[in-house]
Amino acid sequence: MSRVTARSIVLQTFPYSDTSKILRLYCREYGLQSVIAKGALRPRSRFGGILEPFTEGDASFFLKESRDLHTLSGFDLVRSRQSLGRSLAAFSGASVMAELVLRCTTPEPQPALFDSFRDSLDTVAAAPPELAAPTALGGIWLIVLLLGFRPQLEECVGCGRALRAEEPVRFDVEAGGVACTGCRPVGRLIDPASRAELMDLLRKENQAVALTDPSLQLALLSAYIEAHLSLDRPLRSLELFVTESR
Repeated sequence: MSRVTARSIVLQTFPYSDTSKILRLYCREYGLQSVIAKGALRPRSRFGGILEPFTEGDASFFLKESRDLHTLSGFDLVRSRQSLGRSLAAFSGASVMAELVLRCTTPEPQPALFDSFRDSLDTVAAAPPELAAPTALGGIWLIVLLLGFRPQLEECVGCGRALRAEEPVRFDVEAGGVACTGCRPVGRLIDPASRAELMDLLRKENQAVALTDPSLQLALLSAYIEAHLSLDRPLRSLELFVTESR
């Protein structure tokens, strides 16, 4: 057993007994970890009530590879991100990102994913309320991409033909991208402007403007996550994000 310190983001918390908390942390150096914060629920806890979802800090805990639960010995706050609570769209969007990381990562470190997750939380927290939804949408897509599930948008998933910018396409969720109308004569139709907007979201180039068709973009994201990343269990936060972002 060794005491380690790692930059960490709190993904989830729940009480353990009357005085303690279990935390699910995403650590830059140690990936996904579970820790127990003993005494965290006591009025005079040394953790001071800072152990909440989206909080970032330097977590110190006793790491033993043969155990699934480690003991938290300290947490030095870096940022709390309390501003995420001012908008339901921002809070639920951040929750989708956290739930994806919680469900789809392991103790294997992924520094690039940690950095992008952290930066996306900061971007959403700083966004004005009217832009919280598109900003969060871009952040969620970035997590999806970094988890290895990039949708194919430039070529038809059926015939492989390069798609013209001006042609409408259909979104084939199971195939993982868009298809020409010749290969997919039925299904959800995406107009050229909406496909360009989705491509911008995936490139993080369209997070500071209102979406032309928010309902369509939300439906595409929701269907894609449910098909490829829900692991047979719907994401609890996704439904709330879709509802609050329309």
